[in-house]
Amino acid sequence: MSVLHDLLDGVRLPRMAPVRQVFETESVADVAAAVGAEFAKPEVAATIMADAEIAVAVGSRGLNRLADLVAATVAELKKLGARPFVVPAMGSHGGAVAEGQTRILANLGVTEASAGCPIRSSMDTVEVGRLANGLPVCMDRLAMAADGIVVINRVKPHTSFSADYESGLVKMISIGLGNQVGAESCHALGFGEMARSIVDMAEMKLAKTPIVLGLASIENAYDKISRVVALPAGEIMAAEPALLVEAKAKMPRILFDPLDVLIVDRIGKEFSGTGADPNITGKAGTPYVKLSQRVAKMAFLDLTAKSGGNATGVGLADICTRRLVDKIDFVATYANPLTSTVLTSAKIPMTMETDRLAIQGCIKTCNAPDLGNVRLVRLVNTLDIETILVSEVLLDEAAANPAVEILGEARELAFDAAGNLTDIGGFQRQAA
Repeated sequence: MSVLHDLLDGVRLPRMAPVRQVFETESVADVAAAVGAEFAKPEVAATIMADAEIAVAVGSRGLNRLADLVAATVAELKKLGARPFVVPAMGSHGGAVAEGQTRILANLGVTEASAGCPIRSSMDTVEVGRLANGLPVCMDRLAMAADGIVVINRVKPHTSFSADYESGLVKMISIGLGNQVGAESCHALGFGEMARSIVDMAEMKLAKTPIVLGLASIENAYDKISRVVALPAGEIMAAEPALLVEAKAKMPRILFDPLDVLIVDRIGKEFSGTGADPNITGKAGTPYVKLSQRVAKMAFLDLTAKSGGNATGVGLADICTRRLVDKIDFVATYANPLTSTVLTSAKIPMTMETDRLAIQGCIKTCNAPDLGNVRLVRLVNTLDIETILVSEVLLDEAAANPAVEILGEARELAFDAAGNLTDIGGFQRQAA
């Protein structure tokens, strides 16, 4: 490492100041009441038959108030006389094994106790048909055997492609409820064909399986639910594109562009399917997603415990730390890219022994004309970007932007004796 220290020790780190980015704050205070109001609509209540066994499909994404959404949905189904149970609907996540998917639900706060109903997990599927191109369309066996299926998911931009349907009810129907084999089928032709594949598969499943209802949430820029919408199965395809437009308008973003360097303290599955959301970082694993943020070099410093070692997306960074790499469960990580066919997301970036070296490496290679005044932003993660750290050179820009509030003076980054940051995104360090 002495050579690396020789190469990087002279790279000056900028002083950083905390700023607050201001976005729209409208949110749902009472999730149970919001879900209840949707189920009270006659066209929604009519989709649930008394004494019907209903599979409630729940995914692996870190939706705001997910446990509350599930519990409220289960409660409303019971009020209508149904017998609900939860099924994981997360494709190949959880290491593509039933127990792993149940653990992911528990990590997200969804348990039998919280949901108020059984959780049944299986990777077994039923083939419901084939597309014109020969791809099999598969459905979770347990869900398929139920009298009805209710799908819960957040509508938001996808991390690997842009289209009328991205991450939402349609994608969960086509991929999440297909388990590993169904997800693999939908990804077989790559993300260049994904927009078409998820629509074709969802349309076939809506026609041939007992899906009766979708419950969509939309979140504001602070990752709080801003709206809940229940859609009878026959309305999902027509309604979701408008929900996606609304979701995109409410998405947060980094209000400084372009950037020479972006530092993300933590990546994790609870923040994005790719660990760090490309819609925030501007770096994706495919060319099929439309991104606006421009970043020259990016570093990931750590992996969260909730990810269970799944570091999918780590390959989008230019540099990461040894600490992050040492936490990787390669079986859990490789299951996703082997299914999605996007191997870039699992590649190991240039690995530095310390946070300081990782940041210095990004600065040295960012090709900025003045390395002493780099445009650098540091995030806790890509889900929590209200309060961020910006380099001193960005403060004039921050002061001129009414959507940015400067919270304090620029200070030197603080490192321990080993060369690792003593905080997380400018805040007191806690266990990752």
